[in-house]
Amino acid sequence: MPDHQLIYRQFAQAYDLLVTREDVHCNLLKAIQWILPLEGRRVVETGAGTGRLTRLLASHVRFIMGLDASAAMLQVAAACLPGIILVVADHRHLPVPGSCADLVLSGWSLCYLVNPGTNWQAEVSKALHEMERVLKPEGVMLIIETLGTGYAFPTPPEKLIPYYDFLEKSGFSFTWIRTDYQFSSPEEAVQLTHFFFGDELARSLEATSSTTLLECTGLWWKQAKSTNPAV
Repeated sequence: MPDHQLIYRQFAQAYDLLVTREDVHCNLLKAIQWILPLEGRRVVETGAGTGRLTRLLASHVRFIMGLDASAAMLQVAAACLPGIILVVADHRHLPVPGSCADLVLSGWSLCYLVNPGTNWQAEVSKALHEMERVLKPEGVMLIIETLGTGYAFPTPPEKLIPYYDFLEKSGFSFTWIRTDYQFSSPEEAVQLTHFFFGDELARSLEATSSTTLLECTGLWWKQAKSTNPAV
């Protein structure tokens, strides 16, 4: 499996090209809007990367701020998002005031805190605590992660199953959607999948000359508690 952290530091442009090929049927925005209508919302995004979700949401919200641990990724985002605030930051230490956002989301990013043999639950909990701190009362925390590349139905990576169970045990609701990739040619499909997903998947696309790569994506969300006393 390729070193994704190295990719994020050194191949941010290629990664951005890959993710622009995902979600050919535009299911992701519809799913987010179903969880929380976006109009007039203030959004903080952690693990923003090259701004894939930031770009998707920017025209629908009142305000959006993107944070990511990789300066190289945010440099690519900045070129596409003039006027958007982008800040280098760790999930577990967000340089953002408390109770300032209607939606705090993280896409395909918290999963990198999950390392078998470590106390990853404590690290994920720190990130979730920070996300909740930033939320306004009754705001929504949203986490988006892969449920399997190359599959028509959810087939989560084995390493991440305990993490997904942890989210649901922590009170998150769950749904899933298809976010298939569509490439411009079989050659592009092989090139872009090889550097990020590795040899086996790229060879399977090459063998079939396919321009489509199936992808399942999970969405976990949780509403912050209201500070108003019950009536």
